[in-house]
Amino acid sequence: MNDSDAALAHYRSPVSSEINGLGHAEARFTVSCGSMLYPVKAMAGADTVSIPMADSQASGSGRKQALISLSDKKDLAFLGNGLQELGYTIVSTGGTASALETAGVSVTKVEQLTGFPEMLDGRVKTLHPNIHGGILARRDQKQHMEALIKHGIGSTTTGTFDVVVVNLYPFYDKVSSAGGIAFEDGIENIDIGGPAMIRAAAKNHNDVLVVVDSKDYPELLGFLQGNKDDQQFRRKLAAKAFQHVASYDSAVSEWLRKQTVGDDFLSSLTVPLSLKCSLRYGENPHQKAAFYVDKSLSEVNGDGIATAVQHHGKEMSYNNYLDADAAWNCVCEFNKPTCVIVKHTNPCGVASRDDIIEAYKLSVKADPVSAFGGIVAFNIEVDEDLAKEIREFRSPTDGETRMFYEIVVAPKYSKKGLEFLRGKSKTLRILEASKNKKEKLSLRRVGGGWLAQDSDDLTPKDIEFNLVSEKTPQENELSDAMFAWLCVKHVKSNANVIAKGNCMLGMGSGQPNRLESLRIALRKAGDEVKGAALASDAFFPFAWKDAVEEACESGIGVVAEPGGSIRDGDAIDCCNKYGVSLLFTNVRYFRH
Repeated sequence: MNDSDAALAHYRSPVSSEINGLGHAEARFTVSCGSMLYPVKAMAGADTVSIPMADSQASGSGRKQALISLSDKKDLAFLGNGLQELGYTIVSTGGTASALETAGVSVTKVEQLTGFPEMLDGRVKTLHPNIHGGILARRDQKQHMEALIKHGIGSTTTGTFDVVVVNLYPFYDKVSSAGGIAFEDGIENIDIGGPAMIRAAAKNHNDVLVVVDSKDYPELLGFLQGNKDDQQFRRKLAAKAFQHVASYDSAVSEWLRKQTVGDDFLSSLTVPLSLKCSLRYGENPHQKAAFYVDKSLSEVNGDGIATAVQHHGKEMSYNNYLDADAAWNCVCEFNKPTCVIVKHTNPCGVASRDDIIEAYKLSVKADPVSAFGGIVAFNIEVDEDLAKEIREFRSPTDGETRMFYEIVVAPKYSKKGLEFLRGKSKTLRILEASKNKKEKLSLRRVGGGWLAQDSDDLTPKDIEFNLVSEKTPQENELSDAMFAWLCVKHVKSNANVIAKGNCMLGMGSGQPNRLESLRIALRKAGDEVKGAALASDAFFPFAWKDAVEEACESGIGVVAEPGGSIRDGDAIDCCNKYGVSLLFTNVRYFRH
């Protein structure tokens, strides 16, 4: 017996003697340690007295206790055996207790502590003072420990818990399953006792270690084996526990909202995010960054770049994700085989052809300087022939420089296609993605808040191209206008796109004035502008000696714009003077 034990034994005083449940005589004592009172026991015929530990990991009954209740029982045997080897008494519920016993772990069932069986079809298992008192009691508060003893929670059969390991009913998986779930079944999959235990343990993390993730089991056991106290470790687990419950509650709230009819925008909104990976840096090297996946129910099977599979290349960067997302969102808008090349989130080359190799070459040709180092996206499978072309194609600017890309993204790759692409560069990122779902909520951060809006799902087939000029466009001109309109939707405002034959010839983006944006597009289109279509993401505020007249003088055959300016009449008169078709869409495409 060490000095501390001797001191404790010196202050014991007998209070009762009885026969325990095993038929052995048992003497009970109260031990004073400073201002704290602890019950102890001595077995008849035994030479030693059982005295509780005085540190924060010792339960009120003198035992180290762990409470385990899991829906996901991954690595449960590892955890249970590890705790048992460290001397922990394990208390558990239902299926978890059975699984532990099967693994050879001794278990005390919850109902042995509460005196109540599971009831109400399992709705009530752990909602009892003997459980929550043992979790929430502060070991450094005299009145807390005295209250446990007074109410029998600090007796030799129960006590405080030092470790609580809980995860929750698989509500998210159930309500998001492909076959769906009945409303009543969804309700029954809402966990009540689990979140209550997690929150209680997390609140009292100074005395209770709470774990909600099986990935933390090894670190937990290592911590306990070291027999040391680390408040940072405890706080980290507690924070993770509260986040776990918050994400769970968010899924329940979102699911219930979908069962009701109400406002499009709620008075309060929670978005659960799950860390996918840390990134080398952010938008710039001096910024730290990470990538999170949206775990909202609305994003289940939502696909897109967040769920893309990377087959090859360097790890994705912050800007890679932004550019890949822009390219993928754009190419998925087209029904025909299409190639889109993006630089700094703007499509600089777009072409649709039955022959995808031709579409690829035309996309590069639109702006080969910008395409170099860009992101290439396809909406059909990349096979061996296309992969060879991507790998070997030379820049149209000199016919010699092999084109370089940061990323290739497509919905599918043939085995040979993937093999050839991997040979292009060790760093080339090859992504396989699925098409985004529509009708999503779009969120964007501003200082101190978030902007929310519906996703922009409109395509040319949803829009009426109303003729307002004297000249009627030919069928091919109308087709070009619709193609240019779909392209301009994805270009940063002020945006102008010139296209012909389902191919982008030039685009101007992000300029403070629309005239300058037009001039950039015209310069890129060059001599091919004759008879081409021009799409503008917003109305032209001026026509004469401005953008509309310069477009007409350059040889543009048809103009598509939203209309809505007080000078629309000038735009119409100008197009009539030059014999150019003018179409109003009544839809604006500002992109910021």
